[in-house]
Amino acid sequence: MLVILAFFAACLFAFNIGASGSAASMGVVYGSKVIKHKKVALFLAGSGAIVGALWGGKHVTHTLGKGIIPEEIMDVRIATIILAVSACTLFVTNYIGIPLSTSEVTVGAIVGIGLSFQQIYAVSILEIVGLWLLIPILAFFVTYTLEKVRMKYRDKIKVSFSSKILAGLLIITGIFEAIAAGMNNVANALGPLVGANLVTMEIGLPVLALVVALGSILFGGKVLDTNAKKITNLSLANGIVVSSTTGILVIAASFLGVPIPMTQVTTTAIVGISATKSWQNVWKEKIIHRIAKVWISSPIISLVISYSLTEIIIRHSYYTVILLFLTILITIVLMKYQVKSETKQQEHQLRREWEEIG
Repeated sequence: MLVILAFFAACLFAFNIGASGSAASMGVVYGSKVIKHKKVALFLAGSGAIVGALWGGKHVTHTLGKGIIPEEIMDVRIATIILAVSACTLFVTNYIGIPLSTSEVTVGAIVGIGLSFQQIYAVSILEIVGLWLLIPILAFFVTYTLEKVRMKYRDKIKVSFSSKILAGLLIITGIFEAIAAGMNNVANALGPLVGANLVTMEIGLPVLALVVALGSILFGGKVLDTNAKKITNLSLANGIVVSSTTGILVIAASFLGVPIPMTQVTTTAIVGISATKSWQNVWKEKIIHRIAKVWISSPIISLVISYSLTEIIIRHSYYTVILLFLTILITIVLMKYQVKSETKQQEHQLRREWEEIG
């Protein structure tokens, strides 16, 4: 029964990975209106995921299955918890149209298990988290630099490309980015199954890659729309730079076996383009705050849930979970109180200013 549940959770997770990954991989192409039909964009995203998974998905699969917690911990019960937590979290966020990082959700769930058993490969976690920070920052500076160079020398460069050629190149780089998503993201659903020796890499990769593709085509519309809204002002040339930069960096990380938050990489690459126009105003944009929230919330939510389930179901320890949730509840109450206090202070300040003006 647990084996069936584990495979069901893996398929549900893979289906939602397809929906979430479509926002990152084809958002530039769709947002730039090169491909106007949503289903076509989602079909290309799904096809790219299959190619990417078969090409190089085994590296990240190995990391998620055996590289974060000891292999002897990863049994069918643990795999089921990881996949169920990740799948349910991603399903909810996909339904409301929020692009969440599948890699961060999965890693957070595995870390929660490791913390419960007090057995975790700390060096591997530090390497992964370090690259979570480094690669999006690198994407920002690559697109920022390339756009600055283009702006500086655009009058001297006489070669021009027609819009049709640029559109074709953008579609190619978009597919390239979809392949990168497949290499990195399919492993999130497969890793726990391989780690628990429930399926082999050779069988699991093509099957779950197909499920990811179906998720992209059938359930990716809302997340694709959300991601496309913030990139409609990109030129075709900008879109090519963003997609190719994201694709190269994510593929490089995949061959290193590192699960990468692709949504953040794509978004920071887009922000790099925007920063060439106004560096100061970029940091005031709401999208930056949203990236920060996703970065922090994705792994923490899944970590807390997987830790709690492991403590209750497997270790039969209830006191730690109760203490954890009481701490979270107190923190939320204090944060709300602080917000109300700051709001009242701002209202008093505005009244004083109004009285002085009056």
